[in-house]
Amino acid sequence: MKTKMKLIAALKTWVVVYPSITLLLYLLGESSLVLPLYLKTLLLSFTLVPWIIFAGIPFVDFIIRRVSTKENK
Repeated sequence: MKTKMKLIAALKTWVVVYPSITLLLYLLGESSLVLPLYLKTLLLSFTLVPWIIFAGIPFVDFIIRRVSTKENK
Protein backbone atom coordinates (compact mmCIF):
# COMPACT_ATOMS: atom_id res chain seq x y z
CA MET A 1 0.00 0.00 0.00
CA LYS A 2 1.38 3.37 -0.97
CA THR A 3 1.96 6.11 1.55
CA LYS A 4 -0.78 8.30 0.06
CA MET A 5 -3.35 5.49 0.43
CA LYS A 6 -2.26 4.85 4.01
CA LEU A 7 -2.64 8.53 4.82
CA ILE A 8 -6.12 8.64 3.29
CA ALA A 9 -7.14 5.50 5.23
CA ALA A 10 -5.82 7.01 8.46
CA LEU A 11 -7.69 10.28 7.87
CA LYS A 12 -10.94 8.47 7.05
CA THR A 13 -10.61 6.42 10.21
CA TRP A 14 -9.89 9.49 12.32
CA VAL A 15 -12.90 11.33 10.83
CA VAL A 16 -15.11 8.50 12.11
CA VAL A 17 -13.35 7.64 15.39
CA TYR A 18 -12.95 11.09 16.94
CA PRO A 19 -16.59 12.24 16.68
CA SER A 20 -17.85 8.77 17.62
CA ILE A 21 -15.83 8.63 20.82
CA THR A 22 -16.75 12.19 21.70
CA LEU A 23 -20.47 11.59 21.14
CA LEU A 24 -20.54 8.32 23.09
CA LEU A 25 -18.68 9.82 26.05
CA TYR A 26 -21.06 12.79 25.98
CA LEU A 27 -24.11 10.50 25.92
CA LEU A 28 -22.75 8.38 28.76
CA GLY A 29 -22.15 11.52 30.77
CA GLU A 30 -21.52 11.19 34.46
CA SER A 31 -22.89 7.66 34.55
CA SER A 32 -19.62 6.45 33.09
CA LEU A 33 -17.64 8.02 35.95
CA VAL A 34 -18.67 5.28 38.35
CA LEU A 35 -17.36 2.54 36.04
CA PRO A 36 -13.80 1.30 36.43
CA LEU A 37 -11.52 2.22 33.54
CA TYR A 38 -11.34 -1.33 32.17
CA LEU A 39 -15.16 -1.59 32.00
CA LYS A 40 -15.48 1.83 30.40
CA THR A 41 -12.87 0.82 27.80
CA LEU A 42 -14.67 -2.47 27.18
CA LEU A 43 -18.00 -0.68 26.71
CA LEU A 44 -16.50 1.89 24.34
CA SER A 45 -14.68 -0.70 22.24
CA PHE A 46 -17.68 -3.07 22.19
CA THR A 47 -19.87 -0.26 20.88
CA LEU A 48 -17.52 1.69 18.64
CA VAL A 49 -15.56 -0.99 16.76
CA PRO A 50 -18.63 -2.44 14.98
CA TRP A 51 -19.97 1.07 14.36
CA ILE A 52 -16.68 2.18 12.81
CA ILE A 53 -16.19 -0.95 10.69
CA PHE A 54 -19.74 -1.54 9.48
CA ALA A 55 -21.25 1.95 9.34
CA GLY A 56 -18.78 4.79 9.88
CA ILE A 57 -16.05 4.02 7.35
CA PRO A 58 -18.50 2.86 4.63
CA PHE A 59 -20.44 6.11 5.11
CA VAL A 60 -17.28 8.20 4.71
CA ASP A 61 -16.37 6.16 1.60
CA PHE A 62 -19.86 6.81 0.19
CA ILE A 63 -19.54 10.55 0.77
CA ILE A 64 -16.09 10.63 -0.83
CA ARG A 65 -17.38 8.73 -3.89
CA ARG A 66 -20.32 11.14 -4.23
CA VAL A 67 -18.06 14.18 -4.02
CA SER A 68 -15.53 12.65 -6.44
CA THR A 69 -18.25 11.81 -8.95
CA LYS A 70 -19.60 15.37 -8.87
CA GLU A 71 -16.12 16.83 -9.36
CA ASN A 72 -15.43 14.59 -12.37
CA LYS A 73 -18.56 15.69 -14.22
